[in-house]
Amino acid sequence: MKPAVMIRDQLADYLTQHGLSINQFAISSGINSGTLSRIINGHQPIAMSHLELITAGMGLSEDFFYSLYVEECFYYSAPTWRRLRPFIVKCAELGRTDCIERLVENLLDNLTYVPMLYEVAEGLFQQGHWPAAALLYENVSASEKYQYSERLATCQYRLFQIALGDDQSTNLRAATLFESYVPRLNEADQLDGLKDLLEVYYSLQQWPKVDELAEKMLGLATLRYNLQLQSSLNRGNIKTSKTPLYLYILRAHLFLSSICMEYGDYKSAIELVPRYMDGSWIKEDDEEARRTLVQFREWGTANIYLYRMLDGQIEVLDEYVEYISAQTDEIFTAMYNIIRCANWYNWNVDHILERFSAYIPYRTYKSEFGQYNSQIMADKHARFLAELANYYLHNKRNRGIEFLLESLESSSIINNESVVITCVNLFEQYRDAASGEEMERYKLLIREVCKPNETTIYQASGSM
Repeated sequence: MKPAVMIRDQLADYLTQHGLSINQFAISSGINSGTLSRIINGHQPIAMSHLELITAGMGLSEDFFYSLYVEECFYYSAPTWRRLRPFIVKCAELGRTDCIERLVENLLDNLTYVPMLYEVAEGLFQQGHWPAAALLYENVSASEKYQYSERLATCQYRLFQIALGDDQSTNLRAATLFESYVPRLNEADQLDGLKDLLEVYYSLQQWPKVDELAEKMLGLATLRYNLQLQSSLNRGNIKTSKTPLYLYILRAHLFLSSICMEYGDYKSAIELVPRYMDGSWIKEDDEEARRTLVQFREWGTANIYLYRMLDGQIEVLDEYVEYISAQTDEIFTAMYNIIRCANWYNWNVDHILERFSAYIPYRTYKSEFGQYNSQIMADKHARFLAELANYYLHNKRNRGIEFLLESLESSSIINNESVVITCVNLFEQYRDAASGEEMERYKLLIREVCKPNETTIYQASGSM
């Protein structure tokens, strides 16, 4: 259906109102006068480059005609990718997903556009235009939902990556939707998909799922590494993938050891440490491999101290503290585990908290392999604050309620219900220690928390 008012109509009205000829506007806008004449008379479709010049020449915002341009692309001639692709990209850059949605609805009547839309989505994803990319991935997925295709799996992987954020319930839904598509991904993405899922489920403390996925990643990475070694014998070049395959193997062993720790099986956790500390089986001998082995050996050494400490062996506490003190990016994790042990075994760790007080506020942490997973660290920080509050309140120290409220706020942001319940129960236990100001802050926080989780929170805390 022809739009009631078209871009060319508004351009003609503009020339009339300002007393401009076609030649005058052509000169001021930078469009060829013949091209401009054909556009106004309806003899030539408006290219994206022409639209930008017309809009600028009329002194309008860059996306002023975008809604009309969707109609323009389909009314005067069959849609051409030469016009549509740059329009989609510009809409993404300017946040006009409404126009992309209308355009895609028209295009997907013809399935030949599916591969082209997917290619644009991949480009937008890499450029960080995630809302527009997500819209394209969703539509491509809908067009291929009955196909057992790699493209469908990749769309679901990208939607999973885009969905991840602070809200743990959202992360769980995204992980659940994506998990079944991992086997359909290409080889380069399968291991990354497993790694990303592992990190989400680890942040959610779903240990059976972490155990299952770590075993899958270990098996797949080991198989691919052995095949890579065999195929490289005649080439003299082992490394063929962007991320070294041995890194996935080491990470899988690290996850499996950590699972034993989370289950309280510290003996098995220690027995598994050599599997990621010993890199004698790794055939690569470059700087990257050497740095990787150094990092995993440092983690392994620290974790042996940690597992012994978690087992109640207070005699290793000072050794553990001294070891991690030289590894600044590991101090926060160490403090979290130290305060947990202090609460379990009734240890006094005041001197350690004072020494590392600068690491109590939340911040990002990096390792040899880049920044730590943000979901895991946000979850750990909320739990750390709750443990810290428990320690201070149990020992009748100042700031206990302050840390409790910080934990409640942090856990509500990431929608971590278990930590919220811990904070509520802890506050009710030590309510008398709260000042009037802290009581008011608690009431404000709990109102926000209870909006989506009212029944659960009240059942946990009783009457407030």
